[in-house]
Amino acid sequence: MTPETVIDIMREALWMIVLLSAVIIGPGLVIGLVVSTFQAATQINEQTLSFLPRLIITLLVLIFAGPWMLTQLMDHAEGLISSVPYLIG
Repeated sequence: MTPETVIDIMREALWMIVLLSAVIIGPGLVIGLVVSTFQAATQINEQTLSFLPRLIITLLVLIFAGPWMLTQLMDHAEGLISSVPYLIG
């Protein structure tokens, strides 16, 4: 196994981490921005007002995007496992 192969495998794994975490974190960031703008406009400083919508949207994203995320992880793992004989010899 060459260093280039290891770097490619690590690059793919890191890209998978970034992609899957962005799917979860992105909508929460957008909702947090909307709620913060609403709070600034109305001068309401309630902590639960910003926490609860982000929690709900994160759970909804996990429910709806979870199967896709699991498929991506399984495809990546399957590709790594199937390429083991070529990587070793």
